[in-house]
Order: sequence, then C-alpha cells, then structure tokens
Amino acid sequence: MTEKELNSFTINYIEKKIKESPDKNYIRYTYYELKVKNNLSNAELDVFLRINKDYFENQGYKVYFTDAHYNYNDSRRTVQVNELMIAIKDDENGVI
Repeated sequence: MTEKELNSFTINYIEKKIKESPDKNYIRYTYYELKVKNNLSNAELDVFLRINKDYFENQGYKVYFTDAHYNYNDSRRTVQVNELMIAIKDDENGVI
C-alpha cells in the first residue's frame, strides 16, 4: 500500500470505527481486525496506529496500547495481548 493509500485507508477506517462502535467513548482495535482481516504489514500497522493515536488524542481520548493499564467504568483493566489499541474518551474529571 502506498503512503497516500494508507493515509486514506486509515482516515476511512477511523470514521467507520467510530460510526459502528456501540460506545462512542470506547474504541478498540484488535490484532485480528488489523493484521488478519485487513492484512496490514508491521510498517503499515505502525503508521496506522500513529495516525489513530494522534487523531483520538486530538479528539479528547486517552490512548492505550498492548499491556498498558487503564481505568474504565470504575474498574482497572489491561490492554490485552490481542488488542493493539484502546481509545477512551475523557470526561471533565478524567477518564470515564
């Protein structure tokens, strides 16, 4: 995939992910959906996740990657090995 194609794919995927997410405050990317279903190479995946991180942070989300700890719905959780990225919308008092 060219750089232009990857950028376009990433932006379209972000929009699709937000639209299809049942909870707009919690966005989750899995290894399966990105590496298996969409066949992204490791280099493409790095660019994809960097763009997503920048986008979601600019929209007021906290972004976490594999093995990171975070709080959500009053419980402490860990980004699992099969999850590549989780973005959680901040409220006024911190992460939801």
